[in-house]
Amino acid sequence: MEAALLALIVGHLVTALEVPLDLPQPPTITHQSPKDYIVDPRENIIIHCEAKGKPHPSFSWTRNGIHFDIDSYPNVVMRPHSGTLVVDISREKADHYEGEYQCTARNKHGTAISHNIVVRQSSECRTAKHNILLYLHCPTIMYISHHFQRLPQSSRVSQSLNGDLYFSNVLQEDSRNDYICYARFPHTQTIQQKQPITVRVLNHPVDERKPTFLIPSGPSSSKMVLRGQVLEMECIAEGLPTPELSWTKVSGDLPAKRTSFLHYQKWLRIVNVSESDAGDYRCTARNRHGTVHHTIHVTVKAAPYWISGAPRNLVLAPGENGVLTCRASGTPKPLVMWAMNGIPIENSPKDVSRKVEDDTIIFTDVQTGSSAVYQCNVSNEYGYLLANAFVNVLSEPARVLTPANKVYQFIRNSRALIDCASFGSPIPKITWFKDSRSSTLDGEPYIFHDNGTLEIPIVQARNGGKYTCVARNTLGIYENHVYLEVKEPTRIVKQPEYKMVQRGRSVVFQCKVKHDPSLILNTMWLKDDEELPDDDRFIVGYDSLTITDVTESDAGMYTCITNTSLDHDSASAELTVVEKPDPPTDLELTDKKKKSVQLTWIPGDEHNSPIQKFLIQYEDSLHHRGHWHNLTEVPGTTTTTYLKLSPYVHYTFRVLAYNDVGFSRPSAPSRMYKTEPAAPDENPAGVKGFGTEHDNLVISWKPLTSLQSNGPGLQYRVMWRQKAVENQWTKVTVANTTKFVVSGTPTFVPYELKVQAVNDHGDGPEPAIAHGFSGEDLPAAAPENVQAVVLNSTLAEVHWDPVSHRLIRGHLKGYKVQRKRSLHKHNPHHMEKLILTFSGNRSHGLLPGLHSFSLYSFNVRVYNGKGEGPPSPTQQFETPEGVPGIPTSLVVTNSNSDSLTLEWSPPHDRNGHITGYTLKYQPVNSSNELGPVEELALLANETSVTLPNLKYSTRYKFYLNAKTVRGAGPAISQEASTIMDKVMIIACNERIKACNCQLSNYPLTGRPILMVVFVLFLFLVCLVRPASPFGNVSYTVGEDGALISWEYLGPEKKVYVEYIVQNRKHEEWQKELVNGSQNFMLKSLKGGLAYKVRLVAKGHHDQLLHHSEELLVTVPAVASRQVDIATQGWFIGLMCAIALLILILLIICFIQRNKGGKYPVKEKEDAHTDPEFQPMKEDDCTFGEYSDNEDHKPLKGSRTPSNGTVKRDDSDDSLVDYGEGGDGQFNEDGSFIGQYSGKSSSRDNAEGHESSEAPSPINAMNSLNSFV
Repeated sequence: MEAALLALIVGHLVTALEVPLDLPQPPTITHQSPKDYIVDPRENIIIHCEAKGKPHPSFSWTRNGIHFDIDSYPNVVMRPHSGTLVVDISREKADHYEGEYQCTARNKHGTAISHNIVVRQSSECRTAKHNILLYLHCPTIMYISHHFQRLPQSSRVSQSLNGDLYFSNVLQEDSRNDYICYARFPHTQTIQQKQPITVRVLNHPVDERKPTFLIPSGPSSSKMVLRGQVLEMECIAEGLPTPELSWTKVSGDLPAKRTSFLHYQKWLRIVNVSESDAGDYRCTARNRHGTVHHTIHVTVKAAPYWISGAPRNLVLAPGENGVLTCRASGTPKPLVMWAMNGIPIENSPKDVSRKVEDDTIIFTDVQTGSSAVYQCNVSNEYGYLLANAFVNVLSEPARVLTPANKVYQFIRNSRALIDCASFGSPIPKITWFKDSRSSTLDGEPYIFHDNGTLEIPIVQARNGGKYTCVARNTLGIYENHVYLEVKEPTRIVKQPEYKMVQRGRSVVFQCKVKHDPSLILNTMWLKDDEELPDDDRFIVGYDSLTITDVTESDAGMYTCITNTSLDHDSASAELTVVEKPDPPTDLELTDKKKKSVQLTWIPGDEHNSPIQKFLIQYEDSLHHRGHWHNLTEVPGTTTTTYLKLSPYVHYTFRVLAYNDVGFSRPSAPSRMYKTEPAAPDENPAGVKGFGTEHDNLVISWKPLTSLQSNGPGLQYRVMWRQKAVENQWTKVTVANTTKFVVSGTPTFVPYELKVQAVNDHGDGPEPAIAHGFSGEDLPAAAPENVQAVVLNSTLAEVHWDPVSHRLIRGHLKGYKVQRKRSLHKHNPHHMEKLILTFSGNRSHGLLPGLHSFSLYSFNVRVYNGKGEGPPSPTQQFETPEGVPGIPTSLVVTNSNSDSLTLEWSPPHDRNGHITGYTLKYQPVNSSNELGPVEELALLANETSVTLPNLKYSTRYKFYLNAKTVRGAGPAISQEASTIMDKVMIIACNERIKACNCQLSNYPLTGRPILMVVFVLFLFLVCLVRPASPFGNVSYTVGEDGALISWEYLGPEKKVYVEYIVQNRKHEEWQKELVNGSQNFMLKSLKGGLAYKVRLVAKGHHDQLLHHSEELLVTVPAVASRQVDIATQGWFIGLMCAIALLILILLIICFIQRNKGGKYPVKEKEDAHTDPEFQPMKEDDCTFGEYSDNEDHKPLKGSRTPSNGTVKRDDSDDSLVDYGEGGDGQFNEDGSFIGQYSGKSSSRDNAEGHESSEAPSPINAMNSLNSFV
């Protein structure tokens, strides 16, 4: 039963709640001083004790187990609303307040007590001096000389754990009188110095010996250490030579991660000791005379420590159960004692709901008034643990302590924790909802903690939103809303990279970051994990770090740290500062011999870039003082080398180091080393024999250098003999020259040659034999049996018999063929010459690049090094006909709207008889696409052709080639366009269509005056728009020149602005190319002059196709803006409106005239309105439309009989009566058919035919072409 009850209340223990301070609760200690409080005697003593509770607790103290009356100590003050004591030691020593203090905090619900606080001062340093030489005692950490320099320690001399200084063996250098022991007190920040100790080492011989231990003594020892502390063991051995030390664990392995060896293996340190570290440890000291061991038995004890944590406060509702657990361990096993409100529990009032079982107190069916503070004290001989835990019996409805509407922000893919801190008694149950409260959150990806926290292990953007936390118990329900926002992570997308830069230059580290735009990004840079130096050379940009004028101190690791309020990222890169190496030093010459020496040097600083090689140079002060020559190179790992030397040189050496940055400065020169003279050990190279005349032989060679001469008096012994003819060598000795001329030799015969170096100390080695020839002469004969074979119209092959070697009289170079072509077959005096060379001993050769239908003559010569021999007899051959060349020209001479005239010139290279021409042409549209091809065959004697029936304003491409019997040759191409003579009509039609003037809706049959008026109106409209494809041409004069603007509707690509000074008729138009533009600035116009300016469009061969009207541009001294009003759009519109108004006025006048005047009209006719004349509609720019029943009504003043004939009335008003009438129809060419006549019959005939096809105004407009 008790086990079941314990399991039931464990859940209550795990979910223990924090009681809000506005509710009644017993005291809780929140802050207290450590158990061992070491004070600084120079500062005030502050013993902390802070607690909370409701009501706020009161405080009291005990000292050494006795009540501490604060009022009795004027130097002691307790802080307000706190239990903290402040002791003023300015008037009393601190040691007067040493002791064991304990604080008590109480209110009406219980009493809490602190642990015991031992207040004491730090201990003093105690020293002792021993009589033996090798042992100095002082519990300090350092030995310093009187120069305040720390004494060096080594495997021979070391300091023990207690501060003693040991010598494994002494040397004479250990003698000194300033061994000073310094004791440092960390708590008081003071250092105490003891008197210097003198050590004298006697100069007596000492034998080597095996090791023995100075500490610890004997074969074994023991050591006890507490769990969690640091285990330090030491072994110091003496012996000669100095022993080496090592450590092992007899009963197992050393814990690698927690073990370290210090002071030259003499100390073994294990941190955070556990029970598993108990056992035997062996220290071994050895030298070449023996080995000694010492075993240390380690025992691990443990002061009490919590197993599952200290007891936690309980908040219970009346009738609930609970448990307090005080579970701890230690070695030896600790004793557990309970107290209630500071009183041992066995002496406390009995409570039937409470049961104590060793380290556990079980509460069942608690009631109001059972609140109290329980103390658990766990102790053994090595320490104690004291913990307070209250039991608070309350009845409180559920509440949520987390602030309402709190916004949680987390990074995507991170762990999200959303709090729902609650309180209530009984303990509330927590339920979570997201967005709406339709269903509770359950299962993945959510994790629900006992304290109400909602966890999302890997949060995603879809998890964002509104969350509702509901807390409920038997006494009430409470809900709280919070919000989750998921942000994008901060990432460095371009990390800084390793840089190697030369000193003095600049370097840039990139650090480009991607982060959530709703978060504020902060970026900082560190150098070697510290802030950047305060130096203007370090420039931190938005996403980079720039270091200018880099120095060697700038080398290191640079880290870019970028962070927001939620996350961070970092990346590092190393900067290596390099420089040319420093020059080598300390050049030394050793092992000096006649022809070699050893050179040694010390490398300079390589400045972070390894030295790759050394360059060794020398100066010959005997022959070339001041000039340094490269001698040899050696690898960068070499610092010494043997140098091969030459005799009779005064050497001085220097060394240069080379790394990736470059060469260092030269080292300081070495000492001079002089070699003795000797006979030459080599002869001149490059011995040659040749002739400059037909009867001489020139012997030349490459002279020796001063370094190769090996001694003074250098001369050359020159020797020669005719090969296979002479046995004896002819000799001559020369100096200061590189050649010798032998005269009187036969022409072009072989010779054997030798040149030997000699000086004052002997001759050089036997020279090698070289070969040469005496001088050449011109060849004495020409090739024979020369003939040609024609392979095709452009290639022939020439054959000949080679000239014998005897007649060549020199080195055969080859043969030369000279060919000549008659430019006209029947006029051989016009010749074209060409020489072809065939190297080597040849008997034939090809003659490429010949012209068809040509006569060629040729001869062949042999040539040698001297020149050419006589020519062979001249031969001839003819080439057959071939295809003709490209026609010389193709131009367009006459362009019309539907035809073009082409003229051309025959090919320059006809290559035969021209049999005819082929002309092909095809249209080209605005996107340069080609249309169907038309082909035309032309006679050979034709040089022009006119192509009819072409499309107007269309670009054509033409191809023309010539033909012979061998076929057609390549074609010449040309492009041209038909002119735009119908542009006016098209523009007028487009203008009428643009105005939506639907004239076809008006039947003007029998109304000649209206038709004439309409035609005049359309004519005015057409005059507004010119036929040229250029429009809206205007200009503006400014400070920079005249800006010419225009619109261009043509297809041509070559458009120019042309200009000329006004009234200068004999000058040529200047032009500027403006392809693809709609404006151009003329900057070359001079102020105070007037210029004529126009736009022109030209074809592919610069033929003029179109041009705009000329502008008169006046450039004043002060430029002003001028506009050609005739080209402005508003002016053109105004002219259209004026023309329209004139038309309307004419119609109105015609109506008024028709109504009255000198012609009588019946009253009924006066009252009758004529439906033909309706006002114009303003919205669509059209005249009022006629209805269908009015299509055949006569003009006003006429009557229509029932038989449909028109009969003249006295009131008829007709232009025929005034000589203006007539038939009113137009011929096809646009001219009027009717004659000006007053005869009524003519008029009647005209009226009688009104039922026939009426002339359309659009057709009339088409006839205006003859007017224009």
